[in-house]
Amino acid sequence: MQKRLVILVTGTILSFSAADQNEKVFITDKVSNTYAYVDVMKTYERIAAKGYKSVDLFQKLGDSSYSHFKLENAAEWYGKLFSLTLDLAPEYYYRYAESLRFICENAKTDAVIEKLKTKVTVKKRV
Repeated sequence: MQKRLVILVTGTILSFSAADQNEKVFITDKVSNTYAYVDVMKTYERIAAKGYKSVDLFQKLGDSSYSHFKLENAAEWYGKLFSLTLDLAPEYYYRYAESLRFICENAKTDAVIEKLKTKVTVKKRV
């Protein structure tokens, strides 16, 4: 019994020391200077400026602007999104209305809220 205990303890100690020898340390400051950062939203904005129109593109641009509290831009992108389709989730109606209210376009805000109310009641009936 003692012989097994000694072998177990010795094996455990040797495994820890072997694991310590293989550890590598990376210096990230030197690595980060060599890699470039790509701003995806700037790329999407350039694509939209060239005239490409897509529901997915405008959703991503609107969501990004909304989440970064750039509500003027969000209102613009959501406006373009709503010009393409009205078959959107209710949160897009709310975000668009909130963005419009931020830039003081209250008449458009009220119209979007009314559409949101009808959309929510239609979903409840189904």
